[in-house]
This record gives sequence, C-alpha cells and structure tokens, in this order.
Amino acid sequence: MKFYFVEYFILFTYIIISFILACIISLLSYLLTTKKEDPEKTSAYECGFNPFDDTRTTFDVKFYLVAILFFNFCLEISFLFPWSIVLGNISYFGFVAIILFLFILTIGFIYEWKKGALNW
Repeated sequence: MKFYFVEYFILFTYIIISFILACIISLLSYLLTTKKEDPEKTSAYECGFNPFDDTRTTFDVKFYLVAILFFNFCLEISFLFPWSIVLGNISYFGFVAIILFLFILTIGFIYEWKKGALNW
C-alpha cells in the first residue's frame, strides 16, 4: 500500500510543479510584454472581414465549403495512413478496397472542380 502512495505522490508533485511553472510563465509573459496597439492587429483578417465589426453579419458559404472539403481530404488521409502501414499484411481485397475508395474520392473531387466549388 505504501508503494502505491509513493507513485501517486510523485505524480501529484509533478502536476503541482507543472501548474505552478505554467502560472509563473504566463504571469511573466503578461508583465514583460508591451501593451501598445499594432496596426496589423486592427487590420482585416485574411478572409477580408474587419476584426472589430458586428458579429451578426452574413457569412459567405464558401468558407463552410472549404472547411468541408478540408475535412473530406483530412479524413481521406486518416484512412490512407493505417492502410499504408499494413499494406504488406493485407490481401488483394484490401488493396482493391482502398483503390475503390480513392477512385470514389477522385470522382467527387472532379465533380466539385467541374461545378466550380473550388473557384473563389
């Protein structure tokens, strides 16, 4: 029983020291930085919206479309990575399945391209 207490005490000490160190670093960065405004901070974002504008303005749907396309291809990579790791261990069926998956994604990408979804 005493052995477990020592392990948890070390973990608890590590968490406390980490928290105190994070607080000290945050406090020092707050105290030592300059507080003057920069013209870059008040300029428009990359998307073209002013940073200090009404938050209830209309938002272009193209931003959502780009986010969905990004998610789609990110999901594709998350399927391809494990497949590439076990490529030597899977059968012909696994190879055909991933080729079919890539073919369907390519058809979808061509469809989006032809419809003009990628034109800004």
